Amino acid sequence: MSAMSDYLENKLVDHIFRSATFAKPTTLAVGLLTAAPSDSGGGTEVSGSNYARVALNPSDTNWKSTQNTASAGNSTGTGGQTKNAVVITFPTPSGNWGTVSHFGIYDATSGGNLLFHGALTIAKTINQSDTVSFPVDSLTITFA
Repeated sequence: MSAMSDYLENKLVDHIFRSATFAKPTTLAVGLLTAAPSDSGGGTEVSGSNYARVALNPSDTNWKSTQNTASAGNSTGTGGQTKNAVVITFPTPSGNWGTVSHFGIYDATSGGNLLFHGALTIAKTINQSDTVSFPVDSLTITFA
């Protein structure tokens, strides 16, 4: 289950219902957290030991449509859901990252604004030299 951040909710309200516009982010970056964020942000993102967010920018090949396809074209499904269409692989840890329990999607590879967040189905302790990745279809973002 995923949630939108307050930042994104406010931008969308202003864009759709008010006079401000909101440009689609050119960068989307997936981050790992060891403590839960809230809609207002926060949480504890992994840092050090070769950690870096993974860019998975907006594109039809990176993210599936609501019909669950990675082909070009607009979404027409009814689920309000997208998933990663490619494997998301993080750099190999050079030290222990701790127990990762949540993910965040940001509009920058460092800093930036939290857009979406969610809990992992199973928290995972990440140690030095572990392979850290999300297989295709395993990171689900739901608009509800």
